[in-house]
Amino acid sequence: MSSVTLKKLDPLTPEFLESIGFHWHTDKDESPYIADEVVVVSEEEAESYYEAVNELYDMFVEAGDYVVENNLFHEIGIPFNLVDAVKKSWENDVHWHIYGRFDLAGGVGGAPIKLLEFNADTPTALFETAIVQWAMLKANGLDEAAQFNNVYEAIRDNFNRLIVLDGDLADFEQYYEGWKILFSAIRGNIEDENTTKLLQKMADDAGFHTAFSFVDEVEFSYEDGIFYKDEQYEYWFKLIPWEMIAIEESDLARILTNIMENQKAIILNPAYTLMFQSKAIMKILWDLYPNHPLLLETSFEPIGKKQVQKPFLGREGGSVKILDANGNLLTSAQDDYGDQPTIYQEFVELPKDSNGRNYQAGVFFAYEGCGLGFRRGGEILDNMSKFVSHIIE
Repeated sequence: MSSVTLKKLDPLTPEFLESIGFHWHTDKDESPYIADEVVVVSEEEAESYYEAVNELYDMFVEAGDYVVENNLFHEIGIPFNLVDAVKKSWENDVHWHIYGRFDLAGGVGGAPIKLLEFNADTPTALFETAIVQWAMLKANGLDEAAQFNNVYEAIRDNFNRLIVLDGDLADFEQYYEGWKILFSAIRGNIEDENTTKLLQKMADDAGFHTAFSFVDEVEFSYEDGIFYKDEQYEYWFKLIPWEMIAIEESDLARILTNIMENQKAIILNPAYTLMFQSKAIMKILWDLYPNHPLLLETSFEPIGKKQVQKPFLGREGGSVKILDANGNLLTSAQDDYGDQPTIYQEFVELPKDSNGRNYQAGVFFAYEGCGLGFRRGGEILDNMSKFVSHIIE
């Protein structure tokens, strides 16, 4: 079993965290969400995380092509009212994937890196990874550059790629014609609101004109596009999962699909990220890349070894079950997504510290791997898991 090396630091105070816009620093049990320790990783381990997610993203693109070409949307749980939006966004490079987060087992203490899932649409822990863990090192008088963490710059540059695509970033001003991005979150969730505003700041720094609104303030026109305060926006970034739009706002799903088809606006992250978000894509990956060293065996049926049963579109560990080789339940999380189809994924031990706590690496991806952070918790990581920063030594 691989072990995690920790370095104890002075914690960031709630007052400081709130001063930088980070208000979700305390969990429901009144314990700090941000750990006062950092995971020590080597240069080689950081480089391995970077190389792994770059390779994995290319594999996801191949899997996406396979799903589209073989019309496997139903098989991987894509709601029928988003299939056209997924296909339309996949066919045109202007629907640029701004950012996502790979969840990985291993990578420290000699354990091989294994893909657990890809949070490609609305990944959490952006503020923590990009800002908080950098502040943790700085506040402790350490070299804040001693991290695998250029998340801010990478996402900023990826906003530029909405215009230049795979071209030279220096050509942004040459091709940019004053297009505007509207950033939206659901009212009443400070984490979503301030994460969205962080992304807005990145787009500002990239050179875009931007605005922020809550979703209930946005006007969606079936024929004409997306408006806020009577101003039209060519891009709309929503920190709302696509599957939530499909299930809870079916009229909006239909309107957004028509807006895309009429080229009145581009929605970020693109609808095709829902293919990557679905845990079922990992069964497709296993079919395409059997026994690949970065993958775990995954099937729609029990696999006859210790395994994890996951709902296609679950979040924060909801409805996840750990089963033995005979399919007997060993442990389970709160059953939030029990009505969804599931995958069965080979179980892999997470690295542990000396207190037996589990660590899962989260690596952000924006055109390339750009930042590492860790979640710490029990066998199933849920919304009570802690965020743990890292330092390269």
